[in-house]
Amino acid sequence: MHIVLKRRRGLARLGLRELWEYRELVGFLVWKDILVRYKQTVIGIAWAAIRPLSAIFVFTFVFGRLAKLPSDGLPYPLIAFAGVLPWQLFATAFAESSASVVGNAQMVSKVYFPRLIVPISSVASALVDFGVTFVLVIAAMAWYGIVPGPRIILLPLFLLLCLGAASAGGILFAALFVRYRDVRHIVGFGLQLGAYISPVGFTTAIVPEKWRLLYALNPLVGAIEGFRWCLLGHGWIDARALAIESGIVIVALLFALYYFRATEATFADVI
Repeated sequence: MHIVLKRRRGLARLGLRELWEYRELVGFLVWKDILVRYKQTVIGIAWAAIRPLSAIFVFTFVFGRLAKLPSDGLPYPLIAFAGVLPWQLFATAFAESSASVVGNAQMVSKVYFPRLIVPISSVASALVDFGVTFVLVIAAMAWYGIVPGPRIILLPLFLLLCLGAASAGGILFAALFVRYRDVRHIVGFGLQLGAYISPVGFTTAIVPEKWRLLYALNPLVGAIEGFRWCLLGHGWIDARALAIESGIVIVALLFALYYFRATEATFADVI
């Protein structure tokens, strides 16, 4: 019997079939990430509710009370809630996945498994906090008497856009973090800046119309406004902008996956 080894080309280089074979490990790492995140905390998973609530208070006070930005006739806390929901998912998934390979250094350096599983599991674990925040959003909508319309069935599409952007950044920076520890500071600074240049505490309506398409080069614009559109019936939705944002996310994700696969062989030596 002869075994012929052929060089993988195209999408085969990503080894997606191998990821499926190790799918049970993804579940284990997701559970581990959740336990570590809230281990030895006084209030445990309640932090998943406190974080978005504190952000909503700040955004409502700064943009709603002080700046008095328009809210499309809706209560400003709902505008902030619908913006914080996808932003927190992105920020948590991006930050956790960026540090995931270095954070699991002992396992990466001693046991063989597809290294790509590590950042992917970190992105998946961020969905737990997202679920808690989503329940809070629905409760706030009920409090203000807002009932989501049929368009809510499109919410998973904008969720995928958000997860795609987080995965692209997280996977790329996870690989870079192994060699360049400056990435820790870049991620922290980038998330702080991103919270204010993305329409989290305000709507895209304040952006001049001639600049909106350029502003939409930020994929989080489409994700955040899409969440508002699906949940509240208000939001800036533009087919051209969504097409551009989706294209950017797909290209960025493919680049991140190829770069990660090209460098993962050196992780155990460098980490």
